[in-house]
Amino acid sequence: MSGPEALDLDPDGLAVRREVLGPEYVDAALARADATTADFQEMITRYAWGHVWTRPGIDRRMRSAVTLTALVAHGHLAELELHLRAALRNGLTRAEIVEILLQTAIYCGVPAANSAFAVAKRVLAETPPPT
Repeated sequence: MSGPEALDLDPDGLAVRREVLGPEYVDAALARADATTADFQEMITRYAWGHVWTRPGIDRRMRSAVTLTALVAHGHLAELELHLRAALRNGLTRAEIVEILLQTAIYCGVPAANSAFAVAKRVLAETPPPT
């Protein structure tokens, strides 16, 4: 693998992925692609970002809310950190994120929400509030 340009990336998916997750994160993930992970990078760019995140049925704010909930439910805390930043980028407010995490305490379990709040506390402290 000789870098992201060697990957067969869906252009619409790549654009949305960069807008939601940030170009630095995406470009670094693509730069790390190798013979083991290249197909996976292509798949998630095409299907998750190119087919699902571009659908017209719900907006990015709602997609972020659903994604946060799913990540809490399954205990994917590293991905939760990434998607908390994405949720802010997609227009969710800090107060809305707190409400989503409170909701997950009931439907995903208190231990899962407790772990999610620890991640959110760190991410929100690192991310300056909008001006």
